[in-house]
Amino acid sequence: MNFTLRQLQYFRAVAEQRNFGRAAQVCHVSQPALSVQIKALEQTMGGPLFERQARDILLTPLGRDVLEHARGVLGAADRLDRFARDHSGGHRSLSIGVIPTVAPYLLPGVLAGLRAADVSLRVQIREARTERLLSMLRRGEIDAAVLALPVGGSELEELPLFEDRFLLAGSEARLSRLSISPEALRPIDLGSAQLMLLEDGHCLTDQALEVCGQDRTSAQINMGASSLATLSRLVAEGFGLTLMPEIAAQSESDAVPGLRLLRFGAPQPARTVGLVRRASTANEDWFEKLAQVIRQVGEDIVGGTQI
Repeated sequence: MNFTLRQLQYFRAVAEQRNFGRAAQVCHVSQPALSVQIKALEQTMGGPLFERQARDILLTPLGRDVLEHARGVLGAADRLDRFARDHSGGHRSLSIGVIPTVAPYLLPGVLAGLRAADVSLRVQIREARTERLLSMLRRGEIDAAVLALPVGGSELEELPLFEDRFLLAGSEARLSRLSISPEALRPIDLGSAQLMLLEDGHCLTDQALEVCGQDRTSAQINMGASSLATLSRLVAEGFGLTLMPEIAAQSESDAVPGLRLLRFGAPQPARTVGLVRRASTANEDWFEKLAQVIRQVGEDIVGGTQI
């Protein structure tokens, strides 16, 4: 083998950062040292891996092929390194991904539950949007992910955990102006001019648009907030209405005094939060134990929401 893991790490960093200087900072090396290793890798692979433009760095066709293999090699090396460290120290480790609209509300209880159940378990958390988590899961960078189901793909195993209902959130003045009684209110009754949602790319935005019978082409829908915390403060000030997942409702209500919540009439719209792993992962008990802890914490949160 004429290439090294270090060369592959530098190559991946340049491919992701699309800039040699930023890649060198990420890898904690000087730019000349990184460039030397990239040049050596290109010689080994038999051609240029990057197309160097004035203000951008693009992968060549050879570079795209090499990147796919490099990610697989680095993912396997990382798992081997974690295994060696855990085995020598008597610990086991898990890397878990969680979507942003669940992570801040679910993780404190989940981590406390895991710590109580197994003090030798070392947990690493990665927070990212669904598309990114699924990519990381398929590449072996994480062991499991907490997502809204379904995600699809025969190579993945999905386990439903709990139902996360959608509530209508806004200011008291906004909610009082609704022309339909709460018992009869449906998300589809909301006009697009009233809706404020997270920025495009969040699965929660797609789910909210679907249950409201809207699409992202509507110029009246404001999709600019980057987090539920920001969205809560905007609608509390009367700038619109939004759909709030119940898992976040109590926390955001406590943090934003002006935020008011309203339940929709039955059947209430909801998303299913579940745990996903690769179907090829060995059948060990950690997956079921992790699912049990997450399910209990999630059900406790949504069951305790006061409206």
